Amino acid sequence: MTKKQIADSAVAALKKEYPDSLCSLDYTNPLELLIATRLSAQCTDARVNLVTPELFEKYPDVHAFAKAKQEDVERIIHSCGFYRMKAADIIGMCGQIIDRFGGEVPSTIEELVTLPGVGRKTANLVVGDIYGKPAVVTDTHVIRITNLLGLVNTKNPEKVETELRKLLDPAESNNFCHRCVLHGRAVCVARRPDCASCCMAGFCKSSKNKDGNP
Repeated sequence: MTKKQIADSAVAALKKEYPDSLCSLDYTNPLELLIATRLSAQCTDARVNLVTPELFEKYPDVHAFAKAKQEDVERIIHSCGFYRMKAADIIGMCGQIIDRFGGEVPSTIEELVTLPGVGRKTANLVVGDIYGKPAVVTDTHVIRITNLLGLVNTKNPEKVETELRKLLDPAESNNFCHRCVLHGRAVCVARRPDCASCCMAGFCKSSKNKDGNP
């Protein structure tokens, strides 16, 4: 099979296995998703979801965040790790959203990555989930699974994104990434993938070893 055929097969298999492909971060608007994604760096989505209700209640909009005292934000997000840097980034990005974008979260990757603490992973998630644009969110699950499938041969997130954009149907790419996350947590777990239960075993280049070790 060609890489394109493998990609199409993976999209179809994961769509059937996980018909609902939702972001696991809780949010109600673009700013909340942007901030939650920044908090999720080096932290689990489950932990972020425990922290954000208090955070978003105390700071309900971009103006409240921009005026926040860093130590107060740090206290709320402390359990997410790297809390000083994350707090500074959140306050800084909100200030820039007001000053440069009229208080609205930007809708392009190019604009989003100019904000403090926002990389391409975060930017892709926002433009895909909020603005409905083709996106490739290269989190650890996506990188691991697409390497195992043989779609890419690199652990560099930007290179993975570039390669996957060539292979994935733009209309399917964002949901494919969400489904990879679900599959990576449930079946293709790091260091102990359950290949016998995998819906992609028939075409995955790393499933040949029957004991599940790639």
